[in-house]
Amino acid sequence: MRDFPQGIAGLGVSMHKNLLRAALLAAMAGGPVLATPPPPLPAEHLTVAKLPPRSPHWAYVLDEAQNNEIDARVLLYDGDTYRRLGQIGAGFMPGDNLSPDGNTTVVAATYFSRGGHGTRTDVVEFNDNETLTKTGEIVILPKHAQSLAMLYDIAYSADGKFVYVPYLQPAASFGVLDPVRKSVLSEIDTAGCVLVVPSGPNRVASICESGRLLTVTLNAQGREASRASSEPFFDPDKDPVFVQGVPTDDGVAYLSFLGQVHEVDLSHAQPAFRPVWSLVGAADKGVWRPGGIQIGAIHKAQGTLFVAMHRGGDGSHKEGGSEIWVFDLKSHQRIARWPVDPRQISGTVVAVQVSQDAAPILFAATDKADLAVLDAKTGRLKHVEKQFGQTPSLVLNP
Repeated sequence: MRDFPQGIAGLGVSMHKNLLRAALLAAMAGGPVLATPPPPLPAEHLTVAKLPPRSPHWAYVLDEAQNNEIDARVLLYDGDTYRRLGQIGAGFMPGDNLSPDGNTTVVAATYFSRGGHGTRTDVVEFNDNETLTKTGEIVILPKHAQSLAMLYDIAYSADGKFVYVPYLQPAASFGVLDPVRKSVLSEIDTAGCVLVVPSGPNRVASICESGRLLTVTLNAQGREASRASSEPFFDPDKDPVFVQGVPTDDGVAYLSFLGQVHEVDLSHAQPAFRPVWSLVGAADKGVWRPGGIQIGAIHKAQGTLFVAMHRGGDGSHKEGGSEIWVFDLKSHQRIARWPVDPRQISGTVVAVQVSQDAAPILFAATDKADLAVLDAKTGRLKHVEKQFGQTPSLVLNP
């Protein structure tokens, strides 16, 4: 045993006795020395919460997450409570849409086995809108058309029987899928025409670089029964249109780079083209034009069109709007213009969507990741959600 100097050893024993005496007194003052252990905690059981009843003011916002592109997501937002309710993973360069009954969010996405590289798998995923959980998937050919988010990157037929997904690598076509049996029914060649605009239960229109629309009619098994090509309805050399059309009551409206509006009736086997009208008057011509990603939205019952507009020249069609213009679809007159206040909203508007109820709100996403909520009748700014994801670019409304 090692010897210590007497003074140090004696001091150590004395301190030890004092510490024991202090501990004993503290225990006597506070109760018994050996306390009864608490009962064990109940076992935890993981559950999936259900969302509250669906609101007409919910928005499904596709965030392409361009800072980390393999991790896009669909963010669910409540335009009344200003709360994010949940999210759906969406992979790389996805397209997404809602089922006709609003119960399902369908996502067409690409995944790689090593994150950003490796074996490529393209898949269409079905997500329950009550819990936001995945309920099934269909693996498709590894050539899903990858583009900026557009409404017609994937779509349901009007009766929900088919799902259409465009392909591009390098030839253009689209797949017809069965969302119930989770199977691929057919692939339809589109001869260079792109995207899938459903009309009725069994017709699909695609827009062509020649300025035409291709319409394909399907049989009950989801295979091509017939096709027809329209006459050109715009000149792609003089004034091209945005391929991301705006849904109307009976078809789609295509806006041109210079602000022309081409309304197409798709309710019959052959498309019908209404007279072209302009968003810009004489004073605005050549100065103001539409731009962004989701460039317009229509409140169908009220017959109003909302468009993100900016001052710009040739090649500025991807720039977001510094104002939102509102038009009456019957008179073709502008009835309001709402400047985007930079003191409240950061960036320019790249996507607009309007709810379809009697007290509608307008969602406006910006290139600085703000999500603004406006009164769609007055333009009054109700709320701005800052940094809503990274790059919100497509807004869907149930």
